[in-house]
Amino acid sequence: MARTILEIQAESINQVQSDAVLSAELTSTSKVAKWRLWTYVTAVCIWTIEKLFDVLRLETDEKLAALKPHSLRWYAGKAKAFQFGFNLVNEADYYSNTGIADSIVEASKIVDYAAVVEQTRGLRIKVATDTGSDLAALSAPQLAAFVAYMARVKDAGVKLLITSSAPDSLKGSINVYYNPLVINANGGRNDGFSADPVRDAFKLYLKNLPFNGVFLLQNLVDVLQLIDGVSVIDIKQMQARYGALPYTSFNVQYIPDAGYLRLYSDSDLVLTFIPYSE
Repeated sequence: MARTILEIQAESINQVQSDAVLSAELTSTSKVAKWRLWTYVTAVCIWTIEKLFDVLRLETDEKLAALKPHSLRWYAGKAKAFQFGFNLVNEADYYSNTGIADSIVEASKIVDYAAVVEQTRGLRIKVATDTGSDLAALSAPQLAAFVAYMARVKDAGVKLLITSSAPDSLKGSINVYYNPLVINANGGRNDGFSADPVRDAFKLYLKNLPFNGVFLLQNLVDVLQLIDGVSVIDIKQMQARYGALPYTSFNVQYIPDAGYLRLYSDSDLVLTFIPYSE
């Protein structure tokens, strides 16, 4: 893991000060001394290289994990490799795209999100597509073709439950304690930059959650309290449901059955703005 720039710089400074020759020549203790500035520049360069190695290590680990056959990652990888409208190579679990334009191949890969969960009765595979502005369920023809595809590529004897659903529905009530110098009683910014910054941030937080990720109320509070002018967030109630089931309240976290969740209308999130003086 990459060290911080200050850690690297401190190590360089210690090396200079422990060297009999350099410590006699470089005596200035000023933070803007040329030799100290050069240790900072060097530290930034070393930090950049260490960060790049971190990224390389992460990508390598992910590729190795995905190559392991028959794992949950393997099934997720196979799900994303599905090409709608294309046939598999005979007696194989892959496509032959020879002579087909890359743009056509990429457009046929409609499964942009996939999550595989191990259950007592087999594996449940949740999938969704990217519409460009948001996630969405596969259409009925797309899902039927995908189910047939997974039946071809899966291991013998493994039972699959494949779903692609509309997002779980979320609704709640939040008290927002705000700074009147920045936000007005209706929740808009006084400078007119945003008419509803808290609701906008809430929706953006939902969209940025990992597919099939955990919706944590504490993380939501942390995000909303970063909004300029918001002093305190008090979640009074949060409820969710999937399908036609009734809404269920939760106090800590929620894992969406569809893999993602949304507010179906602005009225599903009731924001009460209360002036707050620190």
